[in-house]
Amino acid sequence: MKARITVLFIFIFGALCAWGQNTQLVQFSGMVLDGSDEQLYPVPYTNILVKDKGRGTYSDLKGFFSIVVEKGDVIVFSAIGYKTVEYKIPTDLEDDRYSIVQLMTQDAINLPETVVFPWPSRDHFKLEFLAMDVTPELQERAAKNLANEALRRMRNDVSVDGNEHADYYLRQQAREYYYIGQQPPMNIFNPVAWKKFFDAWKQGDFKKKD
Repeated sequence: MKARITVLFIFIFGALCAWGQNTQLVQFSGMVLDGSDEQLYPVPYTNILVKDKGRGTYSDLKGFFSIVVEKGDVIVFSAIGYKTVEYKIPTDLEDDRYSIVQLMTQDAINLPETVVFPWPSRDHFKLEFLAMDVTPELQERAAKNLANEALRRMRNDVSVDGNEHADYYLRQQAREYYYIGQQPPMNIFNPVAWKKFFDAWKQGDFKKKD
């Protein structure tokens, strides 16, 4: 009985050793940096995929990544705004750990120019523009509607809708999350805030309204 258990143990141990030698797992880690110029900086959230195996990871905010791969695997690095890079893990590695610094090159995507018209074509626009009758009455009405006093009165009288309320709330929440764990900056030292204050003072925004 003891002999059978010993033989079974040796067989299992040999199978595990053979499986470990066949898989040849490697702890693959490194940094993903922007190599477009001499000033190298991290490329955060780069997609790192093991080709044809459907698994992978992504780099953190500092460009660091770590993943378990096999010798001979092809690793695909991709990020928005950068050219996709492939790297093959060497098959003659003697250690089970391997690290690299992967450089990414920026890739500019030029989109074609798009001109949006409320008319089917440029010719229709020319016809409509030439046929438009701008009378002095319409010009006077447009000048009144675009006057600073009228625009200021509309800003104060017209109530905001649900979308504007939601946008304002999300902006406030994002501002709080941005400065979480630290003291937010004081606008008393912000020259832009002081300029807005003086402009509002000159426009009479702080005057008492009837």
